Amino acid sequence: YVTSLERAEAIPIFFRKVKLFQRIPSGEIVSFSRQLAIMFSSRIPVVEIFYTLAKQTRNSLLKEKIIEIAEDVEGGVPLSTALSKHPKLFNAFYVSMVKSGEVSGELSEVLNYLADHLERDSDFRSKVTGAMIYPAMVLLVVAVVIVVMAIFVIPKLGEMIKEMGVKTPFLTQVVLSFSDFLRKRAIFFVLAIAIFIFALFRYLKTESGKKTVDRISLKIPILSGFLQKLYLTRFAENLATLISGGLPIARALEITADIVGNSVYKSILLETREGVRRGEPISAILEKYPQVIPPLFTQMTLVGEKAGQVSPALMNIVGFYRRDVERTLDNFVSFLEPLLIIFLGGVVALLVAAVLLPIYQVALGTF
Repeated sequence: YVTSLERAEAIPIFFRKVKLFQRIPSGEIVSFSRQLAIMFSSRIPVVEIFYTLAKQTRNSLLKEKIIEIAEDVEGGVPLSTALSKHPKLFNAFYVSMVKSGEVSGELSEVLNYLADHLERDSDFRSKVTGAMIYPAMVLLVVAVVIVVMAIFVIPKLGEMIKEMGVKTPFLTQVVLSFSDFLRKRAIFFVLAIAIFIFALFRYLKTESGKKTVDRISLKIPILSGFLQKLYLTRFAENLATLISGGLPIARALEITADIVGNSVYKSILLETREGVRRGEPISAILEKYPQVIPPLFTQMTLVGEKAGQVSPALMNIVGFYRRDVERTLDNFVSFLEPLLIIFLGGVVALLVAAVLLPIYQVALGTF
């Protein structure tokens, strides 16, 4: 019943908008899962666990979600159901694993596994991002050097050549023309690039755009092999974990399809789910797609099916592919670094040559 009436404070629209753009880093979910597992193993009452975690959490959005989960659990809702109300934080894989832990009575072990799983995934994403940051920074430096020289240095070179009456070398003429174009049409050039990037990002967010990128990326010669192993690792690990957690294979395939991260593999997984429902083995569907699922993957799955050990067979594949993916990434970074340094040096050398050639002609008297 109501004990008092107080005027609620209005939340400024600015703070509401800020909250809309606030996000919860994957590391926060890893930490949440780890602490949850420790507290469960300590036999602390469930509701008390969540309120304690809410007090310790600095991220205001995650704190709010934890309190909502605590209120649901306090009201008698199973933990897996309470988590499922927040799909942006806890995907179907996470919820299904928690549900299997509830059924088996091994929730602490399941939460520890989920924390390990999310940590591995987060570490790998960070490794990939880190590998991309270096080339991005080098390309940014190259772009800045080119723009600064084209706008401030090259025009003065053109004036100097006119004063000296020197015949402009071909390389210098090309650089002067580029500089002139950039200075006179820079706004239109930048605007065109901005519009193109905006349109591209909008398209990539559509279902059609995602499917196009997913399909094309698996056909690029150098990139395709790496991406195949990356998606197949995710495919095998999530499927194996869900099956070992006691989920029916058809349901495990459906959940894996939602989190595999590529529409091509999602389509194959959903087709496999329908095949399993008809009584077909997983390997029978996978062997139809040798262009994106290597024979080794299909063969290992078949061996596991015959032995009644699908989950262990898939985890063997995971170990093999994960090592291969990490080795490929390390080799890529080692190869790319000297290549980018050579590229940067080449661009700078080209610009310096364009500046020095006319001066060299004057010095030799060949103008």
